[in-house]
Amino acid sequence: MTPPTDTAAPPGTRIRRFTPAERWTHRVTALLMGVCVATAACLYIPQLAVLVGRRDLIVRIHECAGLALPVPVLLGLTSRALRADLGHLNRFGPHDRAWLQAVLRRTPHRPAAKFNAGQKIYTAWIAGATLVMLGTGLMMWFTHLTPLMWRTSATFVHDWLALTIGIVLAGHTGMALADPEARQGLRTGTVSRAWAEREHPLWRP
Repeated sequence: MTPPTDTAAPPGTRIRRFTPAERWTHRVTALLMGVCVATAACLYIPQLAVLVGRRDLIVRIHECAGLALPVPVLLGLTSRALRADLGHLNRFGPHDRAWLQAVLRRTPHRPAAKFNAGQKIYTAWIAGATLVMLGTGLMMWFTHLTPLMWRTSATFVHDWLALTIGIVLAGHTGMALADPEARQGLRTGTVSRAWAEREHPLWRP
């Protein structure tokens, strides 16, 4: 009689976190968002506007990048893995409330499944903000379609929301820079089992 074998993976095993379709969706979306933020800065910060010049070209690049922003996600929806992850991001459970409470109390035990509550809130916020930016941007671009009052309000919302997005993206980038393993997951698609068990203990890949 052969002895039973241990089927558990060793601690050093790397596990799959993201598929190529998910990684490319994130990369292209991040690139387009970066172009939008960079061109917006060139349009609204006088020192950058003088340094870069060619305002008409910057406006066109900004408009094209903004219009293309939803495209990577729409194409990515053909991936079953991406649709599944969006479903995870759209669901909040008791463990998410516990995670937020742990962050507020600065306690180390923070229960999370594949995505923690912070990632879910960020994803929902940035998706809503992108749709608002797209809508207000179209109202500012096609000036003949809406009344002056609507365009004025759209400009106000667009400008201040752009500033807020820049701040939130800076925070998001800072958190990513502080977690090399998370960045590797987005770069290669795999993470170490030790990291997964520490940061996402409820995740069952």
